[in-house]
Amino acid sequence: MATSPYLLQHKDNPVDWHPWGEEALERSRREDRPLLVSIGYSACHWCHVMAHESFEDPDVAAVMNEQFVCIKVDREERPDVDAIYMEACQAMTGRGGWPLNAFLTPEQQPFYAGTYFPPEPRHGMPSWRMVLDAVSDAWEKRRQEISEQAVQIQHALAATARLEPSAEPIRDEMCASAVSALKATFDRQRGGWGGAPKFPQASTIEFLLARGEHEMSLQTLGAMASGGIYDQVGGGFARYAVDETWTVPHFEKMLYDNALLARAYLHGWQVSGEARFEQVSSEILDWAVREMRGPEGGFYSALDADSEGVEGKFYVWTLDELQEVLGDQYDEAIAYFAPAPFEPGTYVLEARGPEPERLAEIRRKLYEARSNRVRPGLDDKRLTAWNALMISALAEAGAVLERDDYVQAAVQSATFVLDHMRAPDGRLLRTWKDGQGRLDAYLEDHGFLLEALITLYETTFEPRFYREATALAGAIIERFEDPERGGFFTTASDHERLAVRRKDLEDSPIPSGNSAAAFGLLRLALLSGEGSYERHALGVLRLLSPLATRHPTAFGHLLQAIDFYLAPVREVAIVGPAEQTTELVRAVRSGYHPHVVVAAGVGGDGVPLLDGREPVDGRAAAYVCEHFVCQAPVTSAEDLAAAL
Repeated sequence: MATSPYLLQHKDNPVDWHPWGEEALERSRREDRPLLVSIGYSACHWCHVMAHESFEDPDVAAVMNEQFVCIKVDREERPDVDAIYMEACQAMTGRGGWPLNAFLTPEQQPFYAGTYFPPEPRHGMPSWRMVLDAVSDAWEKRRQEISEQAVQIQHALAATARLEPSAEPIRDEMCASAVSALKATFDRQRGGWGGAPKFPQASTIEFLLARGEHEMSLQTLGAMASGGIYDQVGGGFARYAVDETWTVPHFEKMLYDNALLARAYLHGWQVSGEARFEQVSSEILDWAVREMRGPEGGFYSALDADSEGVEGKFYVWTLDELQEVLGDQYDEAIAYFAPAPFEPGTYVLEARGPEPERLAEIRRKLYEARSNRVRPGLDDKRLTAWNALMISALAEAGAVLERDDYVQAAVQSATFVLDHMRAPDGRLLRTWKDGQGRLDAYLEDHGFLLEALITLYETTFEPRFYREATALAGAIIERFEDPERGGFFTTASDHERLAVRRKDLEDSPIPSGNSAAAFGLLRLALLSGEGSYERHALGVLRLLSPLATRHPTAFGHLLQAIDFYLAPVREVAIVGPAEQTTELVRAVRSGYHPHVVVAAGVGGDGVPLLDGREPVDGRAAAYVCEHFVCQAPVTSAEDLAAAL
């Protein structure tokens, strides 16, 4: 039984929707009817529009039911299915997006695909009914042509699995070349890369910060924080801005964006000392803990763009509303927020003017007034991958800012994932809702969780998180690796058969499973001293580094992994009772150190970096090492900071 909020949104459609699975595939084969696979997600505005215009229309639904076997897919639960047919759509039409509507042979081979189709022809687009009739007619009259085309498309879709590793050594020039390419495409006036619509690119910013490049990264962080893409009242970022200036957002809020951006702003603050960056990082995490956390500690997936059927209605204001809420603070608030027009008579709030003396009070009033509105729809499924991203953000911010509430939220989320998002045989699951975990986890679930567990270990120094990380690394290598060409497949070796077995490559909008697995394995190699982890990670770097150099905005997380691999990483082992190590640990966390791994505890904790390290004259000590070759131990925070 489906638990996906997106699928449940469509349960009352007159369309005879099936979930993706053998039942629908077998029906297609048995009845010799093509598959119509409609893919979206619960917070997708245009998915709602097409559902209302077409899928709720009994006449249109009758045509769909008669001519096709109809499947509804939640792209967030089934990224494997979505990736295959999104790539097919982009190859056929030159564009993609959601809703994604793909027509397949009974063998799962795509032969036609598109995104949103209106109920009547407009703007050069055919109506949905016209598409249905044309595809059905082609299926009846040009079957041989469709079959030949489908075979060609399927072969093209398998290209990621055929990518060959580079024989060139991994060199620092690759990262330097990527920085140069980013400079060439940087929007020097507004920050960021590319035009409208404009997406936050947290992984690109993180790569630049790690390389010591501050102009592009800090300008972009500042521009986004000032824009309407950031919720100036309640915290958190929308998924993208529809313009080049970060002003008008597409209002849906995704857990993954905010987890990644919370860390980027934390690091931006560490680099620059800019208080606004620390504030934004904290506000994002406060929003996530306040509004996106379930009672068991897991984090929900998304907030819809719409409320009461209107995009952005929860977030925008009329000037009369602002006057009524703020009273005599209206003028200074207007000067600060510089309201930008959205729809006629409504405005998006930015942060473009002088900061009012009582800004906190103004924001509190607006937040309380807004809380009385009808809230956007909530996608309350918990995804392993996205929870892992939030675990990493909360753990690192909790450590750096000494916010125990963040650390505990990270621990609770990790405990929930490890205890409840597993199959009876111990395998990781993708999704959880209403007390039920479902669907085998993908590479990104494993890779993100590997990174999160390492970060959580480096925050709490609880050996259980290190042990879970090593077990997860073993599962990645055993079940996802391509031993012939290197890198990792999106799906496990025993996953259900799909049209192709792909490798997810690009870090857009979130890191790919390959990048996360590589970065996690590199970090784990230095904590464990196990060289095989590095060898498996290198398989990813050799496979993708040529692409990353040419297309850096699509490979920001992979570039971080390459930069980490090439850097003289400091392995810090802090030994002694916990009450004696506080200042040494604080020295590691007091600055931005992207090329450091750290372990703390006493010998016998099971973390090899600690083995053989002892306190000095009864005092807690820190050993700074490179490839397990250590300098003389230090016992003062000042000496440790200098060694980093």
